Amino acid sequence: MKLSIVVAFYNEEKMIEKTHSEISKQLQLMQPDTIDDYELVYINDGSKDKTLSLMKQMAQNDHHIRFISFSRNFGREGAILSGLKYATGDAVMLMDGDLQHPPALIPNFVAAFKEGYDVVSGQRDRQGEPKQSTFFARLFYRFANHLMDVQLTDGISEFKLFSRKAVDTILALPEYNRFSKGIFSWIGFKEKIIPYQNQVREAGESKFGFRRSMNYAFQGIISFNDKPLRICIQFGLACVGFALLYLLVMFIAYFVKPEILVSGYFTTLAAIILFSGVQLISIGVLGEYIGKIYYEVKRRPHYIVDETNIKKAKEDLVG
Repeated sequence: MKLSIVVAFYNEEKMIEKTHSEISKQLQLMQPDTIDDYELVYINDGSKDKTLSLMKQMAQNDHHIRFISFSRNFGREGAILSGLKYATGDAVMLMDGDLQHPPALIPNFVAAFKEGYDVVSGQRDRQGEPKQSTFFARLFYRFANHLMDVQLTDGISEFKLFSRKAVDTILALPEYNRFSKGIFSWIGFKEKIIPYQNQVREAGESKFGFRRSMNYAFQGIISFNDKPLRICIQFGLACVGFALLYLLVMFIAYFVKPEILVSGYFTTLAAIILFSGVQLISIGVLGEYIGKIYYEVKRRPHYIVDETNIKKAKEDLVG
C-alpha cells in the first residue's frame, strides 16, 4: 500500500525540519514490511517566515515531498482540503507540523487501516494543558453535542487516517464554510480510536489562541445545525408568554387591590432591556446564518496556489 502524510505548516521554521526528519524516519522503518511506498504532502499556509524556503530545500533533497504553497494564509481548513485533494495514497493521514501528533503512532494507524477501518482517529488526553484551555474545551464539546447534528468526541482532533473511500467522500462535500471536525464525523464509516498522551509543543508558538479557538467553535456550531434559530423562536415565545402572564396578573390586581398599582419605572425599563436584548440576539444569530449563505453563494475558492511541485495543482491553481 501507499501511504500519504499531509502536514500543514504556518510559520513553523523552527519545527519543519525536525518534523520532516521524525516522520521520514518512522516511514522508512515501515518499509517494505508495512507499506510499499509513501509520499509527504506539505502545505505552506501563507507563512511569513522561512518555512517555504526550508520546505523547497527539503523537497530538492527528498523526492517523497510534494509541496503546495498558498498565496496567503487561508487557514487550516483550506490546507487540509488541498492536502486531501492532491494526496495519491491508498490511505491518507493528517498530522500537525509541530510534532504534537507523535510520528511513532503512524504504524498503529496503518495497522487499524489494514484491519478494515476507513477512519482511524487519535484521541489525546489533556495532561500538561492549561486548566483554562481544558475547561473551555470540555465545555465546548458538551455544549456542541447538545446542539449539533453530529457528535464530537473530546480529544479527537485532525490527527486522523482515512481510506481512499473516506477521502473521496470528504472531497465530495464542497461547502465553503468548512468545519473539519464536524465533516469527519458526519461522513460516518467504520472508525477506530487510538488514545495517546498529549504532546507539548517543543518550539514556536501555537497558532490557535483562545479567541481563534472560540471563533472556530462558534463556526462549527453554526455550520452543523439550525437549532440557534429555533432557540431564538422559543426564547421569543417564552418572553411573549411571560409578558402576557404579567399583563394578566396586573389586570387581576387592578380589580382586586387597585391601591398597590403604581407607575413602574423599573418594570418598564426591565421590559425594554429584555425585549431589546432578545431582538439583538435574534438579529445576530440570523446575521451569522445569512453571512454563511453569502459566502457559499459567492463560490470563492478555498485557497489559491502560489508555488508547487505538483503538476495537477499547477494546472488547477485554485481549489
